[in-house]
Amino acid sequence: MAGLSELEARRQFAAIARDVTALQAVDFFPGKSSKQLQDLLVDAQSALNAQFSPNEPQAVHRKIPRRDVRDFQGKLWATRERMWIDRVCSAWLIRRFIDKQAKFVWLKHIKDQPKRALGFDFDGAEFSHVDSKVTFEVLLASFSLDTDIGLSRLGSLVHFLDVGGIPVAEAAGLAAIVSGIRTLQVDDDALLKHVSPMLDGLYQSYTTSERQECAKSQPTATPRVAKSAPRERR
Repeated sequence: MAGLSELEARRQFAAIARDVTALQAVDFFPGKSSKQLQDLLVDAQSALNAQFSPNEPQAVHRKIPRRDVRDFQGKLWATRERMWIDRVCSAWLIRRFIDKQAKFVWLKHIKDQPKRALGFDFDGAEFSHVDSKVTFEVLLASFSLDTDIGLSRLGSLVHFLDVGGIPVAEAAGLAAIVSGIRTLQVDDDALLKHVSPMLDGLYQSYTTSERQECAKSQPTATPRVAKSAPRERR
């Protein structure tokens, strides 16, 4: 995909990923070749991110402290400009579930981060990659949002698109859409504004489908038959 624009490269990757997913869905005896194919997809995804979204943060090993959301209201948040999946989804998560009055600053250079700003998704930031978790997942854990099934499923999607791992069906489509919007919107405020409704919809879809699955798995209660009163002896 060398020489292609970001939008076209991600479109082609999305088409390949869809074909692979469809093929694996009818592969009832997956073997070594299936695993190799999946590894190649992950490598291709990583190569795309390295080309079009460089300087991704390195994971650190540490405990993730629990935070009280009440201490993080009306804050200034900072991340790298030209957001990609983890950053834009994290910004959505912050404004939607953590700090509804959040303001953002998009950094060309991380050294320009304002002292009062809370950084996310860059090396040395307050919230960034920890062990196997990407920034979105770290924020979930930090603010005790990881028990929300809809957010947890969205976290799996962000994780796959950012660092690979277990494939998610919607991943290729989301990547293509976000890259398209990013091409049209050179301003990160506009990017967040246009991506947010889509993430709202995904979250609602995940939450609704999970509730429906839980309802289906619940055993159907056997109706109780009222016992008739004993007849009086004459």
